[in-house]
Amino acid sequence: MHVLIAQSNENLGMLWKQHLERLCAHVTLVQTSDAAIAALAEQEFDVIVLDLVLREGSALAVADVANYRQPRANVVFVTNTTFFSDGSIFNHSPNARAFIESTTAPNDLAAIVEYYGQPSPDRAAQ
Repeated sequence: MHVLIAQSNENLGMLWKQHLERLCAHVTLVQTSDAAIAALAEQEFDVIVLDLVLREGSALAVADVANYRQPRANVVFVTNTTFFSDGSIFNHSPNARAFIESTTAPNDLAAIVEYYGQPSPDRAAQ
């Protein structure tokens, strides 16, 4: 499983990365949307953990690029705000699979990412 984490808080991103690596995931950690988009151009990901409020750039732009370049990559949005708490993120981002709080326990986040990182039947056939 290859995971991209786009999280402006480097300490939080490292914590998530460590938990995912315990599950044998290959993790790329970036802090900006530009770095996330560059990573999407260079590598293929199964899951993208995307902070909705990046300090630099737009998380929705990253999700859009991912949907275009890697339509099978599942996006797990995380946030520390109530913006999109009505679930409308799923209307704005067709590759969104989950929307959770940044304060979610790292073990729980890792379990969610592991679930969405498993090959689907149509992905396994290719």
